[in-house]
Amino acid sequence: MSHALSSSKDGWKLSVKRKLFYGSFQNTNMIGLETLPDPTDIWEIIQTIGKGTYGNVYRVLNKKDGSQAAVKVLDPISVVDEEIEAEYTILQSLPNHPNVVKFYGMFYKSDLKSGGHLWLVLELCNGGSVTELITNLLKRDESMEEALISYILYGALLGLQHLHKNRIIHRDVKGNNILLTTEGGVKLVDFGVSAKLTNARLRRNTSVGTPFWMAPEVIACEQQLDYSYDSRCDVWSLGITAIELGDGEPPLSDLHPVKALFKIPRSPTEGAEL
Repeated sequence: MSHALSSSKDGWKLSVKRKLFYGSFQNTNMIGLETLPDPTDIWEIIQTIGKGTYGNVYRVLNKKDGSQAAVKVLDPISVVDEEIEAEYTILQSLPNHPNVVKFYGMFYKSDLKSGGHLWLVLELCNGGSVTELITNLLKRDESMEEALISYILYGALLGLQHLHKNRIIHRDVKGNNILLTTEGGVKLVDFGVSAKLTNARLRRNTSVGTPFWMAPEVIACEQQLDYSYDSRCDVWSLGITAIELGDGEPPLSDLHPVKALFKIPRSPTEGAEL
Protein backbone atom coordinates (compact mmCIF):
# COMPACT_ATOMS: atom_id res chain seq x y z
CA MET A 1 0.00 0.00 0.00
CA SER A 2 1.37 3.46 -0.82
CA HIS A 3 0.39 7.07 -0.39
CA ALA A 4 0.08 9.47 -3.31
CA LEU A 5 -0.75 13.09 -4.00
CA SER A 6 -3.23 13.40 -6.84
CA SER A 7 -4.58 16.56 -8.44
CA SER A 8 -7.91 17.38 -10.05
CA LYS A 9 -10.03 20.45 -10.73
CA ASP A 10 -10.93 20.37 -7.02
CA GLY A 11 -7.30 20.68 -5.96
CA TRP A 12 -4.71 18.36 -4.50
CA LYS A 13 -5.78 15.31 -2.56
CA LEU A 14 -3.71 12.91 -0.50
CA SER A 15 -4.96 9.37 -0.85
CA VAL A 16 -3.95 5.79 -0.26
CA LYS A 17 -3.64 3.61 -3.36
CA ARG A 18 -4.59 -0.03 -2.95
CA LYS A 19 -5.04 -2.86 -5.44
CA LEU A 20 -7.73 -1.96 -7.98
CA PHE A 21 -11.03 -3.55 -7.04
CA TYR A 22 -12.69 -3.20 -10.43
CA GLY A 23 -9.84 -3.97 -12.80
CA SER A 24 -11.33 -2.58 -16.02
CA PHE A 25 -14.85 -3.38 -14.83
CA GLN A 26 -14.25 -7.01 -15.73
CA ASN A 27 -14.35 -8.18 -12.11
CA THR A 28 -17.86 -7.67 -10.80
CA ASN A 29 -17.50 -9.62 -7.57
CA MET A 30 -17.07 -6.62 -5.28
CA ILE A 31 -20.46 -4.96 -5.76
CA GLY A 32 -22.12 -7.22 -8.32
CA LEU A 33 -22.21 -4.84 -11.26
CA GLU A 34 -24.10 -7.23 -13.51
CA THR A 35 -26.89 -7.51 -10.92
CA LEU A 36 -27.46 -3.75 -10.77
CA PRO A 37 -30.48 -2.32 -12.64
CA ASP A 38 -30.16 -0.60 -16.01
CA PRO A 39 -30.29 3.19 -15.38
CA THR A 40 -32.01 3.95 -18.68
CA ASP A 41 -35.16 2.25 -17.40
CA ILE A 42 -35.54 5.12 -14.91
CA TRP A 43 -33.15 7.96 -15.77
CA GLU A 44 -32.64 10.03 -18.90
CA ILE A 45 -29.56 12.24 -19.36
CA ILE A 46 -30.58 15.79 -20.23
CA GLN A 47 -27.48 17.92 -19.64
CA THR A 48 -23.76 17.70 -18.87
CA ILE A 49 -22.99 19.64 -15.69
CA GLY A 50 -19.37 18.78 -14.96
CA LYS A 51 -16.49 16.36 -15.07
CA GLY A 52 -15.33 14.47 -12.01
CA THR A 53 -12.30 12.35 -11.18
CA TYR A 54 -13.75 9.19 -12.67
CA GLY A 55 -16.04 10.45 -15.43
CA ASN A 56 -18.67 12.98 -16.42
CA VAL A 57 -21.44 14.35 -14.21
CA TYR A 58 -24.88 14.83 -15.75
CA ARG A 59 -28.28 16.18 -14.87
CA VAL A 60 -30.81 13.39 -15.30
CA LEU A 61 -34.59 13.22 -15.45
CA ASN A 62 -36.61 10.53 -13.70
CA LYS A 63 -38.90 9.10 -16.38
CA LYS A 64 -41.45 7.95 -13.80
CA ASP A 65 -42.06 11.04 -11.67
CA GLY A 66 -40.31 13.88 -13.53
CA SER A 67 -37.85 14.62 -10.73
CA GLN A 68 -34.24 15.52 -11.47
CA ALA A 69 -30.97 14.25 -10.04
CA ALA A 70 -27.23 14.27 -10.71
CA VAL A 71 -25.36 11.22 -11.92
CA LYS A 72 -21.68 10.35 -12.00
CA VAL A 73 -21.16 8.16 -15.06
CA LEU A 74 -17.89 6.37 -14.49
CA ASP A 75 -15.60 5.69 -17.42
CA PRO A 76 -14.77 1.96 -17.48
CA ILE A 77 -11.39 2.67 -19.06
CA SER A 78 -10.25 4.99 -16.25
CA VAL A 79 -8.25 3.74 -13.30
CA VAL A 80 -10.74 3.18 -10.49
CA ASP A 81 -9.57 2.72 -6.92
CA GLU A 82 -11.17 2.20 -3.52
CA GLU A 83 -12.72 5.68 -3.39
CA ILE A 84 -15.75 4.67 -5.48
CA GLU A 85 -16.34 1.58 -3.39
CA ALA A 86 -16.06 3.64 -0.19
CA GLU A 87 -18.53 6.26 -1.40
CA TYR A 88 -21.03 3.64 -2.55
CA THR A 89 -20.81 1.66 0.69
CA ILE A 90 -21.22 4.72 2.91
CA LEU A 91 -24.02 6.34 0.92
CA GLN A 92 -25.90 3.04 0.74
CA SER A 93 -25.80 2.54 4.51
CA LEU A 94 -26.25 6.15 5.65
CA PRO A 95 -29.79 7.26 6.66
CA ASN A 96 -31.12 10.35 4.87
CA HIS A 97 -30.41 13.73 6.42
CA PRO A 98 -31.23 17.26 5.17
CA ASN A 99 -27.55 18.25 5.20
CA VAL A 100 -26.10 15.18 3.48
CA VAL A 101 -26.58 14.61 -0.24
CA LYS A 102 -29.26 12.00 -0.95
CA PHE A 103 -28.31 8.77 -2.65
CA TYR A 104 -30.72 7.40 -5.26
CA GLY A 105 -28.82 4.27 -6.13
CA MET A 106 -26.14 2.56 -8.16
CA PHE A 107 -26.87 1.44 -11.70
CA TYR A 108 -24.98 -0.35 -14.45
CA LYS A 109 -25.41 0.28 -18.16
CA SER A 110 -24.01 -2.62 -20.14
CA ASP A 111 -22.11 -1.81 -23.33
CA LEU A 112 -20.40 -4.50 -25.39
CA LYS A 113 -17.99 -2.03 -26.98
CA SER A 114 -16.83 -0.03 -23.93
CA GLY A 115 -17.41 -2.64 -21.23
CA GLY A 116 -20.28 -0.83 -19.56
CA HIS A 117 -20.73 2.24 -17.38
CA LEU A 118 -21.40 2.52 -13.67
CA TRP A 119 -23.93 5.21 -12.66
CA LEU A 120 -23.93 6.75 -9.19
CA VAL A 121 -27.16 8.78 -8.89
CA LEU A 122 -27.27 11.53 -6.27
CA GLU A 123 -29.37 14.51 -5.27
CA LEU A 124 -29.06 17.47 -7.64
CA CYS A 125 -27.51 20.53 -5.99
CA ASN A 126 -28.06 23.36 -8.47
CA GLY A 127 -26.43 26.04 -6.35
CA GLY A 128 -22.91 24.74 -6.85
CA SER A 129 -20.21 24.57 -4.20
CA VAL A 130 -19.59 27.20 -1.55
CA THR A 131 -16.07 27.56 -2.97
CA GLU A 132 -17.61 28.65 -6.28
CA LEU A 133 -19.83 31.07 -4.40
CA ILE A 134 -16.99 32.84 -2.58
CA THR A 135 -14.84 32.82 -5.75
CA ASN A 136 -17.58 34.57 -7.72
CA LEU A 137 -18.10 37.12 -4.93
CA LEU A 138 -14.40 37.95 -4.83
CA LYS A 139 -14.38 38.48 -8.61
CA ARG A 140 -16.87 41.28 -7.97
CA ASP A 141 -14.73 42.66 -5.12
CA GLU A 142 -17.30 41.45 -2.63
CA SER A 143 -16.95 39.21 0.39
CA MET A 144 -19.27 36.70 1.94
CA GLU A 145 -21.33 38.15 4.77
CA GLU A 146 -20.81 36.65 8.21
CA ALA A 147 -24.48 35.69 8.44
CA LEU A 148 -24.15 33.59 5.28
CA ILE A 149 -20.90 32.01 6.48
CA SER A 150 -22.65 31.13 9.73
CA TYR A 151 -25.60 29.64 7.86
CA ILE A 152 -23.35 27.46 5.68
CA LEU A 153 -21.24 26.30 8.63
CA TYR A 154 -24.33 25.50 10.68
CA GLY A 155 -25.70 23.28 7.89
CA ALA A 156 -22.33 21.59 7.46
CA LEU A 157 -22.07 21.00 11.21
CA LEU A 158 -25.49 19.33 11.24
CA GLY A 159 -24.35 17.11 8.38
CA LEU A 160 -21.15 16.22 10.21
CA GLN A 161 -23.09 15.51 13.39
CA HIS A 162 -25.19 13.03 11.42
CA LEU A 163 -22.08 11.36 9.98
CA HIS A 164 -20.37 11.14 13.34
CA LYS A 165 -23.46 9.70 15.01
CA ASN A 166 -23.30 6.99 12.38
CA ARG A 167 -19.57 6.52 13.06
CA ILE A 168 -18.41 7.96 9.76
CA ILE A 169 -15.48 10.35 9.40
CA HIS A 170 -15.73 12.42 6.23
CA ARG A 171 -11.97 13.17 6.03
CA ASP A 172 -12.24 15.66 3.15
CA VAL A 173 -14.35 18.57 4.43
CA LYS A 174 -13.72 21.70 2.34
CA GLY A 175 -15.65 24.27 0.37
CA ASN A 176 -15.72 22.17 -2.80
CA ASN A 177 -17.45 19.38 -0.89
CA ILE A 178 -20.23 21.56 0.53
CA LEU A 179 -22.90 22.11 -2.10
CA LEU A 180 -25.94 24.39 -2.17
CA THR A 181 -29.41 23.82 -3.57
CA THR A 182 -31.60 26.46 -5.17
CA GLU A 183 -33.89 26.16 -2.13
CA GLY A 184 -31.05 27.16 0.21
CA GLY A 185 -30.05 23.68 1.31
CA VAL A 186 -26.51 22.96 2.49
CA LYS A 187 -25.27 19.47 1.60
CA LEU A 188 -22.11 17.53 2.41
CA VAL A 189 -20.89 15.52 -0.59
CA ASP A 190 -18.00 13.32 -1.76
CA PHE A 191 -17.43 10.36 0.54
CA GLY A 192 -14.66 8.78 -1.51
CA VAL A 193 -12.10 8.97 1.29
CA SER A 194 -14.53 8.69 4.20
CA ALA A 195 -14.06 6.01 6.85
CA LYS A 196 -16.44 3.89 8.91
CA LEU A 197 -15.58 3.41 12.58
CA THR A 198 -16.44 0.17 14.36
CA ASN A 199 -16.43 -1.02 17.96
CA ALA A 200 -13.11 -2.68 17.28
CA ARG A 201 -11.66 0.40 15.58
CA LEU A 202 -12.71 3.73 17.02
CA ARG A 203 -9.77 5.63 15.53
CA ARG A 204 -8.05 5.71 12.15
CA ASN A 205 -4.39 5.96 11.13
CA THR A 206 -4.54 6.55 7.37
CA SER A 207 -3.37 9.93 6.11
CA VAL A 208 -5.95 11.07 3.54
CA GLY A 209 -7.64 14.33 2.55
CA THR A 210 -6.80 17.61 0.81
CA PRO A 211 -3.57 19.10 2.26
CA PHE A 212 -4.62 22.65 3.19
CA TRP A 213 -7.70 21.42 5.09
CA MET A 214 -6.11 18.41 6.79
CA ALA A 215 -5.86 18.31 10.59
CA PRO A 216 -2.34 18.02 12.09
CA GLU A 217 -3.05 14.60 13.60
CA VAL A 218 -4.11 13.25 10.20
CA ILE A 219 -0.94 14.50 8.52
CA ALA A 220 1.14 13.11 11.38
CA CYS A 221 -0.02 9.58 10.53
CA GLU A 222 2.02 9.79 7.35
CA GLN A 223 5.29 9.98 9.27
CA GLN A 224 4.43 8.41 12.63
CA LEU A 225 2.87 4.97 12.43
CA ASP A 226 1.75 5.03 16.08
CA TYR A 227 -0.46 8.12 15.52
CA SER A 228 -4.21 7.96 15.03
CA TYR A 229 -7.22 10.30 14.92
CA ASP A 230 -10.97 10.33 15.26
CA SER A 231 -13.96 12.32 13.98
CA ARG A 232 -12.64 15.55 15.51
CA CYS A 233 -10.40 15.92 12.45
CA ASP A 234 -13.53 16.93 10.51
CA VAL A 235 -14.07 19.82 12.93
CA TRP A 236 -10.57 21.14 12.16
CA SER A 237 -11.28 20.91 8.43
CA LEU A 238 -14.55 22.78 8.84
CA GLY A 239 -12.69 25.50 10.73
CA ILE A 240 -10.29 25.84 7.80
CA THR A 241 -13.35 25.98 5.53
CA ALA A 242 -14.66 28.90 7.62
CA ILE A 243 -11.41 30.75 6.89
CA GLU A 244 -11.76 29.82 3.21
CA LEU A 245 -15.23 31.36 3.10
CA GLY A 246 -14.03 34.52 4.78
CA ASP A 247 -10.77 35.01 2.88
CA GLY A 248 -11.41 33.13 -0.35
CA GLU A 249 -8.54 30.69 0.27
CA PRO A 250 -7.48 28.37 3.09
CA PRO A 251 -4.39 29.26 5.13
CA LEU A 252 -1.03 28.42 3.51
CA SER A 253 -2.61 28.32 0.05
CA ASP A 254 0.36 30.27 -1.32
CA LEU A 255 2.53 27.22 -0.65
CA HIS A 256 2.86 24.05 -2.69
CA PRO A 257 0.58 21.39 -1.16
CA VAL A 258 3.56 19.23 -0.16
CA LYS A 259 5.15 22.14 1.71
CA ALA A 260 1.85 22.82 3.43
CA LEU A 261 1.78 19.22 4.65
CA PHE A 262 5.08 19.79 6.41
CA LYS A 263 4.17 23.19 7.81
CA ILE A 264 0.73 22.44 9.32
CA PRO A 265 1.86 19.93 11.98
CA ARG A 266 4.90 21.80 13.26
CA SER A 267 5.16 19.24 16.04
CA PRO A 268 2.93 16.43 17.36
CA THR A 269 1.52 18.78 19.99
CA GLU A 270 1.77 22.30 18.58
CA GLY A 271 -0.65 21.99 15.66
CA ALA A 272 -0.52 24.37 12.76
CA GLU A 273 0.99 27.82 12.72
CA LEU A 274 -1.85 29.62 11.02
